[in-house]
Amino acid sequence: MKKILSLVLISALGGIFTLGTYKLFIEKEHPIVVSTQETTPSFFPTNNAANTLYKAYETPDFTLAAKNSINTVVHVKNLTLSTGQLTFEDLFLGRRKQRAQVGTGSGVIISPDGYIITNNHVIDKSQELSVTLNDNKTFTAKIIGADPKTDIALLKIEADKDLPFATFGDSDQAKIGEWVLAVGNPFNLTSTVTAGIISAKSRNLDPTGKNTHSFIQTDAAVNPGNSGGALINTNGELIGINTAISSQTGSYIGYSFAVPSNIARKVVEDIMEYGNVQNGILGITGGTLNSNTAEQIGVEDTQGFYVDSVVEDSGAKKAGLRKGDIIKEIDNVKITKFSDLSGHLNTKRPNDIVNVTLSRDGVLKTVPVKLIRNETFVLPLVGQVKNLKPQDLKKYKIEYGIKISKLDDEYADYWRNNNVKEGTIITAINDKKVKSVDDAQNIIRNQSRSEPLRIELINAEGEKERYNFR
Repeated sequence: MKKILSLVLISALGGIFTLGTYKLFIEKEHPIVVSTQETTPSFFPTNNAANTLYKAYETPDFTLAAKNSINTVVHVKNLTLSTGQLTFEDLFLGRRKQRAQVGTGSGVIISPDGYIITNNHVIDKSQELSVTLNDNKTFTAKIIGADPKTDIALLKIEADKDLPFATFGDSDQAKIGEWVLAVGNPFNLTSTVTAGIISAKSRNLDPTGKNTHSFIQTDAAVNPGNSGGALINTNGELIGINTAISSQTGSYIGYSFAVPSNIARKVVEDIMEYGNVQNGILGITGGTLNSNTAEQIGVEDTQGFYVDSVVEDSGAKKAGLRKGDIIKEIDNVKITKFSDLSGHLNTKRPNDIVNVTLSRDGVLKTVPVKLIRNETFVLPLVGQVKNLKPQDLKKYKIEYGIKISKLDDEYADYWRNNNVKEGTIITAINDKKVKSVDDAQNIIRNQSRSEPLRIELINAEGEKERYNFR
């Protein structure tokens, strides 16, 4: 038994000695490795440049701009009277019920003595207007003037002290991608500030291209009630008047549109100085170039404004512009579409001089053009009409009227069959005397959709005739 225990002990000691010798002299040392699983990112960079995140102190700070602008934006309430549905009782008694409706919007104080700029559609058809300041004081507002074409209106309140007011910025200098704030009163939520960037400039919402709007497009949230409010840059300067949204629901879904401050400022200055808006025109007709139109007219340019005709006695005619010219710039503002051109001209007045850079036969040249008052207007169903000259009044022995200079292509045969042709004088529209194309524009603008169009003219025999269109 003792021999067996001795053998086991000797075997164990031998194993320990052998293992220790192997670990000490034969086995190589291997480092310990800690394995970690690297998570694959769910996005990929779009370029090879290093992605640098903004630090907190580098991000745009809107607090000062918001603080300075929020007290310059007011809440506008518009009381209108609408006619309700007729009842049998109303028919028998010969009366129509009217009920009051209150519409709301925003406005921007632009002077310490209480001048306020807003949208025309905010104050349209008002019976009573009130303005509430950010300190909750309410004042009755008076309409100084309005321009439906640009959707800008000017109000005045009589405050008991100087008011904080917005400083106009230069909307021409605003850049796509620039941060902006929209300040207004959506859904009666007063003093609301939202942020976004400028998404586009010179945007025209009219699919026909006939409208001359040239909006700043932003993605700052704008909803009903924001109309007439301020679009502010990070310096706190007013660069636009929030006017419209693009939506199928009537609420904000991504984009909003503002009248550029340069246009709005010019409109209110005209209203204050002249009582109406002074529009200066080049005196040309034409259209925006693109691949299709360029191919149709046989030119290689796909950007710019193509001149199709030049108005007689206009500044463009005197400056030498002619059919086939392509306007590329005006006052160093690049022209790629009609809204670029119309937007810049909407900041100008008659007798202003603009520098037009045009391409003629592939050669660029710049010419100064003196703007003139608009002397023509496209009258629905009739065609192009223009103001009469003194010799016209003498020739036709009349005291007022406008002349048909070009009949509407669609209705030309109808008019000619009734012995009405170019040169015929129109003396009244909807039973109102017409002394200028401005009169014609105002009558058509204020005409309700249900109202028939009534034209009074002098035929070739010098007799007055009347035409009714429904």
